[in-house]
Amino acid sequence: MEHASKLQHRNPVKTSSGWLNGLIGVVIFSGSLPATRIAVQEIGPVFLTVARASIAGAVALCIVLLLRERRPAPHHVLPLCIVALGVVLGFPLLTAMALQYVTSAHSIVFVGLLPLATAVFAVLRGGERPKPAFWLFSVLGSALVVGFAVSQGLSDGLMASPVGDCLMLLAILACGLGYAEGAKVSRTLGGWQVICWALVISLPVMLVLTAFTAPPTLAHLSWPAWLSLAYVSLFSMLIGFVFWYRGLVQGGIAAVGQLQLLQPFFGLALAATLLHEQVSPGMIGVTLAVIACVAAARRFSS
Repeated sequence: MEHASKLQHRNPVKTSSGWLNGLIGVVIFSGSLPATRIAVQEIGPVFLTVARASIAGAVALCIVLLLRERRPAPHHVLPLCIVALGVVLGFPLLTAMALQYVTSAHSIVFVGLLPLATAVFAVLRGGERPKPAFWLFSVLGSALVVGFAVSQGLSDGLMASPVGDCLMLLAILACGLGYAEGAKVSRTLGGWQVICWALVISLPVMLVLTAFTAPPTLAHLSWPAWLSLAYVSLFSMLIGFVFWYRGLVQGGIAAVGQLQLLQPFFGLALAATLLHEQVSPGMIGVTLAVIACVAAARRFSS
């Protein structure tokens, strides 16, 4: 039985599908920090967090009701609460608070640590055991992303904030735990079901907090703020996780988690396409090196 399970886990078709789903999830997540940065300039971080969770939770509730999805078993409740604390409340709130002190560009430094955090929790919570070479390429890839982000910040004259840095570090730990825990329970509950039920479980609390933290009026919000709120509510909080958790289950938490190393560069590509910002040769070189690290980490992930 165990041997058959390993063969199934290593099924090339299933693994490739996992990497594709994971890649789609990362592309969706790449717009989260810039959108949060835009929204938090006009919306308080606490209200932004609970409002986006309430919107996503309401949509998730409609989905499970329309599809008549069976309720989670009792042993799923605690893992779903951990997922909710990690990715529904923890990461959005901590990043929204951090982005009051640091720029979205500076936050890339910490995004580069997210694959490592996910891999560590994959071992602690998911029972995965990557080979030693995996950790070598994972650390190398993270170092490349962090080094690139730091060099960009220094060249742009960006100043670090100890408060913002601490909040971002806590956000990364919360997110890594939420990713690994969600992927673990997705093995038996299903990927889209996990994020939907985590949102539904947190919905009553989020609705109450939304009512208490809502400003007197939202008439002053600009269209970019409204669009950013819509993006982080529907795509960052719900749609992206449908692909992401499916990918983590199919391809392995630690392995597919390395795709997060590419997230900052998808953001740069987006900026170059939509904002016509210049992409330097160094940017391309680092991106290629990170892709090589991701490919190597995938090879030694199990």
